[in-house]
Amino acid sequence: MFTKTGKEGNLLIISLYVDDLIYTGNDELMISEFKNSMKHEFDMTDLGKMRCFLGLEVLQKSTGVFINQKKYASEVLQRFGMDRSNSVHNPIVPGCKLVKDKGGVKVDKTHFKQMVGSLMYLTATRPDMENPTEFHLQVAKRVLRYLKGTLDFGIFYKKGGNNDLVAYTDSDYAGDLGDRKSTSGYVFLLSSGTISWLSKKQPVVSLSTIEAEFIAAASCACQTVWLKRVLEKLGLNQDKTTIIYCDSSSAIKLSKNPVMHGRSKHIDVRFHFLRELTKAGTMELIYCNTQDQIADIMTKPLKLDAFLKLRALLGVCSENDINSCL
Repeated sequence: MFTKTGKEGNLLIISLYVDDLIYTGNDELMISEFKNSMKHEFDMTDLGKMRCFLGLEVLQKSTGVFINQKKYASEVLQRFGMDRSNSVHNPIVPGCKLVKDKGGVKVDKTHFKQMVGSLMYLTATRPDMENPTEFHLQVAKRVLRYLKGTLDFGIFYKKGGNNDLVAYTDSDYAGDLGDRKSTSGYVFLLSSGTISWLSKKQPVVSLSTIEAEFIAAASCACQTVWLKRVLEKLGLNQDKTTIIYCDSSSAIKLSKNPVMHGRSKHIDVRFHFLRELTKAGTMELIYCNTQDQIADIMTKPLKLDAFLKLRALLGVCSENDINSCL
């Protein structure tokens, strides 16, 4: 990503990936000069208003911007023969835990890896890739069946929405039944839509729920710093303290009070970066009710009603229901 600042706060933004390039700005002259200079130096084709970029389909409306991956998702379903399957309302059965199924019926490893690899753009779920069994294949197929029923879904960013960066962080303590590591999850919202998210197994084994939540919050804090820098380059300064919502009051206290030595002395030093950011006022952990913890959707299988509620809070809706997202 490149930015150019002109007089009176005029801004040109260019995003380049290999030979695909998109640009925008708030000054017609800067945009025109950039386009003409690029055409002069390189053999380029102007495709007009952005409709698709790196598999993302973009619908620009007077009320905001809607992005989805309908075309790519449809191709994935057709590739694996799931385009005629019955759809489901959630991608995984509540309470389902992915484990190494040593006694299960083995399936084609290459076919399974191709299926999961194709889903990596669309889901953070990653079953056992090395020794997949029928159980793991059925889990992956369920994700495809969920995809079948949500082809028209995407993220809607409201025009004139809240420009304050807001985050949610959560963890699933010892969620991996194999190595007992926890899962970190975070979600960042801007203009009522999700702009960054994570669902990742933690690098160390947490000794308590508080530690798992603290490590997840530390990962979220690092992403906060990076996003604030990117937004500053885009002319959207985040001068105020960024609010991060957490449903663990103990983890919040630990981020503010270094005296809690007994609970934190064994936590890796790198995770205490969270305390420094809190002390500096860069970010602040605020308590939120578990039922309103959006990042919960990134850490564990949820009951259908909870899943649908949190999905809507992510800014996700169907193309036909954009008006209901306003």
